[in-house]
Amino acid sequence: MNTNFDLKVVYFPSCINRSMGRNSFQAADDLQLTALTHQLLVRAGFTILFPEGLDAHCCGMPFSSKGFAEANHTQSSTLEAALLKASENGKHPILYDMSPCFYHSKEEFSKALKIVDPIEFMLDYVMPQLVVKNKKESIVVYPVCSVKKIGKTEQLLSLSQLCAHQVNFIDSNCCGFAGDRGFLIPELNEHGLRDLKSQIPSNCKEGYSTSRTCEIGFEKMSGIDFKSIFYLIDEVTR
Repeated sequence: MNTNFDLKVVYFPSCINRSMGRNSFQAADDLQLTALTHQLLVRAGFTILFPEGLDAHCCGMPFSSKGFAEANHTQSSTLEAALLKASENGKHPILYDMSPCFYHSKEEFSKALKIVDPIEFMLDYVMPQLVVKNKKESIVVYPVCSVKKIGKTEQLLSLSQLCAHQVNFIDSNCCGFAGDRGFLIPELNEHGLRDLKSQIPSNCKEGYSTSRTCEIGFEKMSGIDFKSIFYLIDEVTR
């Protein structure tokens, strides 16, 4: 567990989460993810720092995935410089709220920055500052592709088990949403999650992951509320 920090964090909300609102199951007064994350971090005692010019920043993955290497490098380098400044040259940890964005920056950035995946940050930094008051009975959780690539699946399970009595992990190689492909070729998502409903217990109405686009596909294909695991943590510790 990471305990050598001063409760200051640089928060980099992904451009997907900054631009997208609540899902269809959420009430009109439910907080959008970036606002909820801010509230959760403050409740855990953190001072939150943001990179300058936040709205102009992107990890670069949308460009890289389509073969635009130069645009990817420009965006990634610009973000790295902004995060280096905001974190006081790597003094403070940097929270990413989407695992795919974290994975991309981890591959692109130098080692000076202490960027942290949402799963690791919540498990090692946030949960020790909070008390779980009302565990969920049963939830569904999906480790997205980037979580598997960086070896965070066991940490995701540990985090989920702190918040629910029964944790049902979805078994799927890939959900098929693949960034924005699920918007353009929904058949990929439908095929990737063809066995999804049979894996969800009848008493389970809530699912969680760490990628907004994957959650859109899961919500569509499962028919249950599927959102960031940050919502789960906020609810059970409030």
